[in-house]
Amino acid sequence: MTQLTTADVAAPRRGAGLVKSPVLRRLLLVPVISFVVVVVVFLVVRALPGDAAQLLTATMNGATPQDIEQMRQNLGLDGSLWSQFGTYLDGLVHLRLGDSFYSGRSVAELLGAALPVTVELAVAAAVVSTVVGVLTGILAARHRNTWIDSVIRGGATVGFSLPWFALAVLAIVVFGVWLEWLPIFGRLPNTVDYEPTTGFVLLDSVLQGRFDLIGPWLEHLTLPALTLAATSAGFVCRITREAYLTASAQGFVRTARMKGLSERRIALGHVLRNAAVPILTVSGLQFGSLLGGAVITEAVFSYPGVGSLLVEAVNRRDYFLVQGTALAIGLMFTLVNAIVDLAVLAIDPRTRRAH
Repeated sequence: MTQLTTADVAAPRRGAGLVKSPVLRRLLLVPVISFVVVVVVFLVVRALPGDAAQLLTATMNGATPQDIEQMRQNLGLDGSLWSQFGTYLDGLVHLRLGDSFYSGRSVAELLGAALPVTVELAVAAAVVSTVVGVLTGILAARHRNTWIDSVIRGGATVGFSLPWFALAVLAIVVFGVWLEWLPIFGRLPNTVDYEPTTGFVLLDSVLQGRFDLIGPWLEHLTLPALTLAATSAGFVCRITREAYLTASAQGFVRTARMKGLSERRIALGHVLRNAAVPILTVSGLQFGSLLGGAVITEAVFSYPGVGSLLVEAVNRRDYFLVQGTALAIGLMFTLVNAIVDLAVLAIDPRTRRAH
């Protein structure tokens, strides 16, 4: 009878450990979730009320049934759902997302120009909301049950209770119309001549030596970014406060005080480190929601990002553009969540051991 050696037993465990690696599992989930996003976008766009071919030919004077049928063929809607999906996947693999019916430009080209704008806005809003939310949350926690705590919690509640549209309109009226502190429309002034290299103004200003772009760009970015950040900052503030208080009540804090460590060292080296996981998680999730909020914010401020592109495409019934922008937003959300999951695993060893 053959006896198993220690190496024979250990080998499968090492293989199983590789398969069960939380990092590997997160990475394997990305293409799976991305495929689900592709399927959902495909089905939702085709489930929209009305015939896309009829809607698009409605703007044509004297459109005939033959014109409608030709439009349906151009859209690829004349085949079965399975054949449409196969054509759709083939186009995605070869980065063929179709052409805009109104501009005549490819959807991929339009998205390539709009994506950097939305990423700039979302990143700026995420930085502001995280910094403001974490600082105010810590301040509220360290002054628990005082008037400072009450004011901060009240402000946070107001911040995440107001919808983005209301905040955007309020910001335009107060800071743009009444006080005239900041511009309220566009990404750059019409008088500024800007030819994108990467699409990111800050990076292009360095590559092109156009440092004169930074000032006007920041002026136009400030109001949309602050509006978008207000709601997320409220959530981050509340989560930070609760996480900080929970970590402060743990036994390791009392042990650190018994060792004679300063309160500052305890706060920075122990409390914040243990509170970082929920803070990072909610900040990452809020970044995903900022992409959705950018749709509204960009439309209100006429900011030329993916959000404005989507609203314009819906209003014009630009079929391929609606499909492409919705897919871009969904895939960006998926990618951000994957990055947040990996960051949490890197920061907190307990999360890795739990898996």
